[in-house]
Amino acid sequence: MTTKTETTASLDVAIDPGMGSVGQIAADVERSGFGGMFLGETCHDPLLLLAAASQTTSTLRLGTSIYVAFARSPMVTAIAANDVQALSAGRLTLGLGSQIKPHITRRFSMPWSQPAARMREYVLALRAIWASWENSAPLRFEGEFYTHSLMTPMFDPGPNPYGNPPVIVAGVGEHMTRVAGEVADGLLVHSFVTKRYLQEVLLPNVEGALAAAGRSRAQFEVIVSPMFATGSTDEEVAEAREFVRGQIAFYGSTPAYRGVLDLHGWAGLHEDLYRSSKQGDWAQMPLMVSDEVVDEFAVSAPVERAAAEVDRRWGPVADRISVTAATDAALSAWRDAPKFYGGRSQSDK
Repeated sequence: MTTKTETTASLDVAIDPGMGSVGQIAADVERSGFGGMFLGETCHDPLLLLAAASQTTSTLRLGTSIYVAFARSPMVTAIAANDVQALSAGRLTLGLGSQIKPHITRRFSMPWSQPAARMREYVLALRAIWASWENSAPLRFEGEFYTHSLMTPMFDPGPNPYGNPPVIVAGVGEHMTRVAGEVADGLLVHSFVTKRYLQEVLLPNVEGALAAAGRSRAQFEVIVSPMFATGSTDEEVAEAREFVRGQIAFYGSTPAYRGVLDLHGWAGLHEDLYRSSKQGDWAQMPLMVSDEVVDEFAVSAPVERAAAEVDRRWGPVADRISVTAATDAALSAWRDAPKFYGGRSQSDK
């Protein structure tokens, strides 16, 4: 595995899209010195909101973490991402994720099968569509899951003056991280990850896939969004630790994520959490997560020291790091973070 010899990660902020005026928030984030702002997809469309954010910023990198790929055809995503790339003058990073089967089939009413293979083909389809527009060439993409074979001049926007946005793929398992290494421009690491799991499982998968595809690690970004237990007082840090404990319990009950626990010898924890989740005993699940487990997953420190702790733990293994802010108060607490961070805080990578 390639080891970084210096801390060069850029510091971003991941915010809740429902916090308020995204344009004003983005302008504040840019003034604070963060390199980028990432929006997830829950009950809002992140690309739509990033289009608004592009009009109040000029240097801030704008990204999705994540955009639910399988809820849309590659053509729908290609059009929306192309527009935001143009509106932002080339500052978009398109982060794609698969979501899980119940949401895709029951919430979005879309097909689900072989998520890793489907994601690989999805990224390739996006690139084929963009290439057709860039070169005014016939669109001929035929895959197992997606086929795109019609592009007439009326529906061709032409080349994007800022090029195509980088595509990053979110993953926590071995199959999806290999897909990222094979066809994407980066890996968006799930927050349910430890530094050891990233170093011993995910990065070797990525680097093996890069090598097999004849690609360079220097052309690929690893983006992490760690869990945080921070605040302005000891009481706030303690309260945040309990919130994180609940997050770990929730994610740890999911079979797809048990590999992280297994690596640390906590396999029994997954079984206990899974059993309780099936019984609906959500209140008891956080009690099963020890302080040792919380410390392994989360950056736990007062806010004035949290940025330095992020840098120490994650800087050597990541290219970009996103701190999280789910409320206005949390975002305010992070505003001075770039001043105390050891990596690069501007979008200069």
